[in-house]
Order: sequence, then structure tokens, then C-alpha cells
Amino acid sequence: MRHRKFGKRLNMGVAHRKAMIRNMLTALIEHEEIQTTDTRCKMLKREFDRLVTLGKKGTVHARRLAATKVFGREAVLKLFDELAPRYDGRPGGYSRIYKLGPRRGDGAPVSLIRLIPDDEAIPERTSKKAAAPEADVAPAVEADPSREPATEDPADPSREPATVDSDTE
Repeated sequence: MRHRKFGKRLNMGVAHRKAMIRNMLTALIEHEEIQTTDTRCKMLKREFDRLVTLGKKGTVHARRLAATKVFGREAVLKLFDELAPRYDGRPGGYSRIYKLGPRRGDGAPVSLIRLIPDDEAIPERTSKKAAAPEADVAPAVEADPSREPATEDPADPSREPATVDSDTE
């Protein structure tokens, strides 16, 4: 039983899974979008967000940690020089997953993982209290039986008389 175990195994060994994630992270940094299965996209999104957070730190230690997660010096340079400054003001969520539907052949659910464009606005964070509308509505007036409802004055000169169509009579 896998109680309290985090992550998916994806029917492969540890070394194979780590190599696959490193390959996919490198390809995502290089191409900025990848098409793969839903489960792999979810794993990749988590790892990529951690890498961008390392890139935003910008220290030598963060570069060395990132170098253990991706293949190639060019990927590390792009991560720290291009991608991390792009997401400098964003608190998280640097990639987005788009569901594409079932794969032809085996029917596996396929998704596209894409980096968030740098011109996309950052949504404002609101708490539940701030999101709830305040009670600016006037208090309900209880009906007083002694008061009669207001009626229109039939002798009001500003009121136009109703027109009668002669064809309908």
C-alpha cells in the first residue's frame, strides 16, 4: 500500500522517472510548451514552478540546484536570464495546463503545458472577506397596515391619456 506517499510512480523506476522529468523540464525551458499526458503535465508543472522560484533567487547555490534538475548549461542560463526576470512580480503559477482530449491509439488523456506569457496581467489576490459584497442595501421597510399604498392622481396634468386604437373596438 502507498499510504502517505507523495507523487505518482508512472509505472517506471525511480531513475527512469527522474530522467524523464529532467528531459521534460529541459524541453519545457527550451521550447516553452510541451504536449504530453495529463499526469506528466501535473508533475512537470510542480517541478517547473520550483525551478522558476530558484531562478528568481539568482544565487550561485540556486544555479547549482537548478543545474541538477535540467540538462545543459543553455537551459540553466535561459532559466535564470530570461524566464526568472519575466516572472519577477508573479507570486507563483508560471505555467498553465490545457486539456486536449484523448490520445489517438491508446486513449490516454493528453494536455499541453505552456508557460504564462509575460504580458498577461497578474490577478489580484482577494480574501474571502474582501470578495464578499458589503451590506450597502437599505434595510427592509416593514409594511404598516395603517398606511395605504400611494395611488396615482387621475387629475395629474403631466400624465398623458391612454390612446385607444379605433380598429380594436
